[in-house]
Amino acid sequence: MLNEAVNLENSLGTGEGPERRVRDRGATERAILAGAKGLLAEEGFQNFGINAVARRAGCDKQLIYRYYGGLDGLVEAIGADLGTWVKDRIPEDAGGMFLLTYGDLMERLSILLLDALRDDPLMRRILAWEISENTEQVRRLSEARSKALALWLERMRGSLAPPKGVDATAVNAVVIAAIQHLVLAAAAGGQCAGLSLKTPKDWEKAALALKRIVRGVYG
Repeated sequence: MLNEAVNLENSLGTGEGPERRVRDRGATERAILAGAKGLLAEEGFQNFGINAVARRAGCDKQLIYRYYGGLDGLVEAIGADLGTWVKDRIPEDAGGMFLLTYGDLMERLSILLLDALRDDPLMRRILAWEISENTEQVRRLSEARSKALALWLERMRGSLAPPKGVDATAVNAVVIAAIQHLVLAAAAGGQCAGLSLKTPKDWEKAALALKRIVRGVYG
C-alpha cells in the first residue's frame, strides 16, 4: 500500500489532480518516516543514510530532500514524532484509576512507561545511545523524548504535590533510570541483577517492585 503511494508520488506530473498529489505526498512522508525509524531501530546511526532510508521506504532519495531537507530534517521529524509517542503510549486519562495523590500519579507513570519501553525497539535504542554516544543527533532525540515526558507529567500533575521533604526530582530520576535499565537489560540478556525478565510473570514481579518503591517514598 505504501509502495503504491510512493510510486504515484515518484511519477508526479502525469496529469493527476492536486488533491490526489497532496494525498500521495502524505503517504510518502509517512513511508519515509516509518522507514527511517525502522532503520534506526535495527541498525542505529552507523548505517543511517539517505540511500538506506530511501531503500527502506521504497522511494526516490530526492523525495527525502524535498520533504525533509535531508538527514538532519529527518532526525528532527523523528524527534517530533517522539512527542506523539508519549501521548500515544502513555495516555493522559487515568484509565479508571483515581489520581488522588502524587503517589497515584507516579505509580501510573512508572507502569505505563515500563510497558511502553518494552514494546518499542527504537526507544530502547535511543536509551542505549544516551549513555554510549555523545552526538548531536542522539542529543536531539534524547531531548525530544525527555521534554515530551516532562510535559506529560506537568499536565497530569495538576495540583498534586509530593510529600514535604521529598526531593521528587531526584526520586523520579532514579525510578525512571531503574525502569530504563530493566528494559535494556531484559533486551540484552533477559535478566537484571538476578531477576529473570523473560515471561509475563517475571514482568509482573518487576512491576510490583516498582509500585512498592514508589509507594514507599510517596505513600
